[in-house]
Amino acid sequence: MNSQDELSHEWADSFDKARVNDCTPTGKERNSLREYVHCLPLGDGDDTLEPSAIDTARLFPLMETRLYKRRWVMLFVFSAYSMSNAFMWLQYSIISNIFTRFYSIGTLAIDWLSMIYFLTYIPLILPVMWLLDNRGIRDVVVVGSAYNCIGAWIKTGSADPSMFALTFFGQFVCSVATVYILGIPSRLASLWFGQQEVSTACSIGVLGNQLGIAIGFLVPPILVPNVDDMDELAHHISIMFYISAGMATAIFVLVVIVFQEKPEIPPSQAQAQARNMQPDEYSYTASILSLLRNKPFMLLVVSYGLNVGCFYAISTLLNRMIIEHYPGEEVNAGRIGLTIVIAGMAGSLICGIWLDKTKTYKQTTLAVYILSLIGMLAYTFTLNLGHLWVVFVTAGVLGFFMTGYLPLGFEYAVELTYPESEGTSSGLLNCSAQIFGIIFTIAQGKIMDHWGTLAGNIFLCIFLLIGTVVTGFIKSDLRRQKANQQVEVQTVSVSTTVCVT
Repeated sequence: MNSQDELSHEWADSFDKARVNDCTPTGKERNSLREYVHCLPLGDGDDTLEPSAIDTARLFPLMETRLYKRRWVMLFVFSAYSMSNAFMWLQYSIISNIFTRFYSIGTLAIDWLSMIYFLTYIPLILPVMWLLDNRGIRDVVVVGSAYNCIGAWIKTGSADPSMFALTFFGQFVCSVATVYILGIPSRLASLWFGQQEVSTACSIGVLGNQLGIAIGFLVPPILVPNVDDMDELAHHISIMFYISAGMATAIFVLVVIVFQEKPEIPPSQAQAQARNMQPDEYSYTASILSLLRNKPFMLLVVSYGLNVGCFYAISTLLNRMIIEHYPGEEVNAGRIGLTIVIAGMAGSLICGIWLDKTKTYKQTTLAVYILSLIGMLAYTFTLNLGHLWVVFVTAGVLGFFMTGYLPLGFEYAVELTYPESEGTSSGLLNCSAQIFGIIFTIAQGKIMDHWGTLAGNIFLCIFLLIGTVVTGFIKSDLRRQKANQQVEVQTVSVSTTVCVT
């Protein structure tokens, strides 16, 4: 008898005691059946889920899975931390004309208070991804929230016209915290949420960041009115900085007390398989190289960077766009930004739920990308019509699809790269977004200075069109979905085999 026959007989004998005369297993017996499963490799991207003869010869325990209610607490705490950091990203640029006068500096210097978030991310993402893979999600979130808190308190001392260097340093410290945030949503969703929840959970994690951006658009123009008296203006700026610091401190304490690494029992079979991987089987460098050789993923990196880079440029330069056509409308500029993000939050949530239900990653991503381009064209050619309500409508349409694209990219990347680390794939996506964000913000700002807002927005439309074409060339290979489906197919196969043995 060969080893395959011995293993098959041993496996079948383990169920003989559980079966009496009834071939249909009871509830208790069905739990026993879940203890064994064929563990198949993902293959080379073929769509078939039929196990091969070699695959069926290998039988491994099917791990227990469980969903914990506290997974929602972890998601809420992370979202609050992400919200705080995103608010501080935009608190300067949305009232850039006020800060330009307060610190007596040029518009490019104010733009760099936003772009420092992008620049810091690029050199630090690889070390932070290594930290995420080797120390875990809790350590990364705690360290990031500490940076966020420290940076916020540094800025409280910069509410003085001579303190631009100090406010820039505080913003730099806050930007370091961003590196510890942007790759977390997909990792957190995979660690804590079941197969039918991961896309929704990732969308909610991204919503926290979007909510912070929304508050960053809305609150600064209200807290810091455009007054002529410099002492009064300094007082208003100081109040905004202290509110930011207090909020960041409360969230840091909450993270330290509440946030946990991972549940005791994994939420999905994909996570159970990942936990069974021996430490010496995983190489961080090999993981990076594997992702760089993954053509569909690299195409997604480019298309994601183009889309999100456009969003970053629009967010940074929105005040200048609106003030050029509607002078004195700083508050409405913030409200337009709020409209973009609120619509995007709805888009993110709807897209996440849609993906959980349909698993149509490429089709949904391409459709949202095309609609983002259409929304950008509508915004571009209606901005100068002289009707603010039209701008609100077109900005809302743009935000619904462009901001709604953010979690789609994360989840699509995880599907294309499984079983590589979610933090690594998300980190590379965000690195691309930061690079394009810097390029687009500087280039569009220069174009606006020389040729106006219309030319600057057309510039972004061209690159959104390029991103749409690139997205169409991505060959879909949904690896994580196949892994979970293989487990389901194999479990049914095991149940049938036991009944006929």
